Amino acid sequence: MNATKPSSLQPDLTATRVMAALLERLDQSSAKVDPQQYHSVVLRLSDALRDLGGSQGLDAILDGYPSAAELYENLQYQHAGLCRTPLDSALSAEQLARQWITQAQQHA
Repeated sequence: MNATKPSSLQPDLTATRVMAALLERLDQSSAKVDPQQYHSVVLRLSDALRDLGGSQGLDAILDGYPSAAELYENLQYQHAGLCRTPLDSALSAEQLARQWITQAQQHA
């Protein structure tokens, strides 16, 4: 009898987490980052995030790695808009921007 390992159709959360951590490190780096390396990491993480879909563990990755969350939001934008941006903070930012615009117009 052959002992076979069942194939896992579940996306690899560990690999996605590693790529998210790498992107976060590149984004936070004060040193110059190689553009090809950055592009490669973004492409690989984009693919991994698409593969995860709505699987369990995705929120934990996105909550722990803001750069990955921003990338995910950009990937989902055409379907969901700014799906991970809290509505309250987005609304507050818009109201503040309107106040500044009004003040600038009054002083011009």
